[in-house]
Amino acid sequence: MKVRLLTAAFVVALFTIAIRPFAAGIEAAPDYTEGTSGPEVIIEIMPGETGSEIARKLMELGVVKSSLAFFRIAVADPRSARIAPGEHRVETRIPAKVALEQLLDAMRIPNLIIVRDGERIAEVIESLQDFGFSKAEILAELKRSESPAPFMGKNLEGFLYPAHYSFNRGVSVNVVIESMLERFRASTKDVEWKYGKYQPQEILTIASLVQTEGTPDVFGKVARVIYNRLEKGMPLQFDSTVHFALNRRGEIRVSIKDTQVKSPYNTFINRGLPPGPIGSPNREAIDAALNPAEGDWLYFVTVKPFDTRFTSSYDQFLLWKAEYKRNFKAGLFE
Repeated sequence: MKVRLLTAAFVVALFTIAIRPFAAGIEAAPDYTEGTSGPEVIIEIMPGETGSEIARKLMELGVVKSSLAFFRIAVADPRSARIAPGEHRVETRIPAKVALEQLLDAMRIPNLIIVRDGERIAEVIESLQDFGFSKAEILAELKRSESPAPFMGKNLEGFLYPAHYSFNRGVSVNVVIESMLERFRASTKDVEWKYGKYQPQEILTIASLVQTEGTPDVFGKVARVIYNRLEKGMPLQFDSTVHFALNRRGEIRVSIKDTQVKSPYNTFINRGLPPGPIGSPNREAIDAALNPAEGDWLYFVTVKPFDTRFTSSYDQFLLWKAEYKRNFKAGLFE
C-alpha cells in the first residue's frame, strides 16, 4: 500500500540553492496577474525536492507562468521552508505569491492530521478518532509502541512530534503513530539529551513545560526560570501542570481548589519536575531546555498578550501579577 506522509514542520532544504545560477542572464520573470485563476490541480511535493524542482513542477502543471517567478518569491519568504512533502490542491494560472500561499495552506492538504505544538496524547487521540480510527485500536497501538532511544519507555507523551501529517485513507494506525515517532527521531537526531545533571527524560519534560508556559520569544528565559527554581528547591507552581492533571485546555487561570488536586503532575504541591512531559514540544522548546538564557529570574508573568516579564524579586512579581489581574478583568486575554 502506498502511503504519503507529510510533515509540515519538517524543514526540507527546498530553497537553499543559489538563485544566481538559476536565473543567470534573466531579468524578467513572467507572472500571472490576479483574477486569471483556472481549475485546481494536485501537486505532490516529494521529500527533499529543491526549490527549483518545485518551481518547475508548478510551471509544468500550469500553476505559475514561469518557474523563476515562483522561485524568486519563495527565496524571499522564509515560510517557504515549511512547504511540506505530500499532496497539495492549488489553482492554475495564479501569481507566484498566491501559489506560495496555497502551498502553505493546511486546508488545501487532503486527509490531514495536525499535531500542534504542545499537544497532548489525549488530544492526538481525538484527532485520530476524527480521522476514522476507533479509540480501542488507537490505545492498543499506543500501548504496543515504545518511545525512541535514548528514552526507551512505554509512555509516548511528548514523543508524537508536532507537525502536519497526511495519509491515504486506509492507512493503519500503526503507520500513523510510527510516522509521528519517526518525525520526533528525525527532528532531534542531532540532540545531545543532557544539560548539567539532567537526564533525557527530564530535558524533554522541561521542554514540554517551556512549550506550554512560554512563547518562542521567551522560551530561553522560561527554561532558565525552571532550572533556577529547581536548583533552589522551589516548587515550580505552573498552572499548565494543573491543567494537564485535570485534562483541561484553553483556560488561563487556576483556582485555589485546582492547585490542591492530588496528582504527581501538580507542581503546586509537589516539588521538582512532574513525572514526564505534559505535551509534545517542538525543536525550539527542546533547544531552549538545552540552552537556557542566562539570568537569575525566579518568577515570570504574562501581564498582557505579548508582554511576559521576568524577575528575581517576589515583590516585583506581585506587582506585575496585580497588573495581569487588572488586564484579565478588562478582557485583554479574550
